[in-house]
Amino acid sequence: MEIILRQDMDEIGLEGDIIKVSNGYARNYLIPKGFAFEATPQNIKSLDLRRKKIEIRKLKAKGEAEKYREEMDGTVVNLTQKAGDEGKLYGSVTNMDIAGGLESQGIVVDRRKIVLDKPIKSVGEFDVSVKIYPGVVASIKVVVSPEEPVQ
Repeated sequence: MEIILRQDMDEIGLEGDIIKVSNGYARNYLIPKGFAFEATPQNIKSLDLRRKKIEIRKLKAKGEAEKYREEMDGTVVNLTQKAGDEGKLYGSVTNMDIAGGLESQGIVVDRRKIVLDKPIKSVGEFDVSVKIYPGVVASIKVVVSPEEPVQ
């Protein structure tokens, strides 16, 4: 089934894109939630009329994302976690922990935008990507240090 997206969706596409998805996904999720509408000839015609506004909005959002990326690139997040003698953590550092560390520095990021290649389970420095906008990715450094034992 062909649909027209009403808003940007990370994995599927951007607002105004005409894409092909399974019937069930479109009818049971995307259309009822208001994320998309069916690509009928009438809807495609109305999309063509709105396309210029959509393009301007996309350019503006991408420009803002670029500024935000420049602000965020190179940011260092320091986290302390309980660790064993060999530097292995008792748990792992999650994207929620990283988002909290960024928020304490005044940078608000949705935790789902933080991309961890693999879970952080040891002490050290790690490079982490943050997807700000489709095609705009910031790189931050996460420094995990062991918690000092209470004596």
